[in-house]
Amino acid sequence: MTNQDIIRWLDRIADELRANTHYLTQLDSPIGDADHGTNMNRGFSAVHAKFPTMTAMDIATQLQTVGTTLVSTVGGASGPLYGTAFLRAGSAVASKQELTASDIVAMLEAFLGGITARGKAQVGEKTMVDALTPALHAARQELDQGASIADITAKAAAAAEEGMKATIPMLAIKGRASYLAERSIGHQDPGATSSWIMLRCLAEVCADQ
Repeated sequence: MTNQDIIRWLDRIADELRANTHYLTQLDSPIGDADHGTNMNRGFSAVHAKFPTMTAMDIATQLQTVGTTLVSTVGGASGPLYGTAFLRAGSAVASKQELTASDIVAMLEAFLGGITARGKAQVGEKTMVDALTPALHAARQELDQGASIADITAKAAAAAEEGMKATIPMLAIKGRASYLAERSIGHQDPGATSSWIMLRCLAEVCADQ
């Protein structure tokens, strides 16, 4: 995976978040501030605006540019969480000109690590961690079996989707949704959903290679 593939991934994320702005906001309405879709679209629109300067960057700098941009443009908890995730992901692939399968898994591990370090969330608390954790486990398993980058990211995206759906019956423990207690049950977590979108976009780009 090259720096041009990273741009393609980020471009696809920006497109998908724009297309799903209303959907993510709808998910956020009953259990949050009804702004997750708007915030994520604003953040990745700002990332998209930086593509002309990002094209020649190495992969680590590209990812870190995404991180600093999200921190400065995305409101609520999502900006610091996703910002830290991309910053950590960039650090995990420092000095890499191309990413191998093991690099992709290291990037996903750092991405999740950034979110857990910043948000202190664990699996089962109805957050983006519930999508990203099974995704990482699936990616590691595929890597151990010698799978290709396309297969690794496809399995990670599929696991993230299942993790996202699993948030519906969960009681929220973290964030704004936790204030609702039992009323948070029955709603899909918007952060888990945007995390799945990002991983689905990664899988699609890798499948197109």
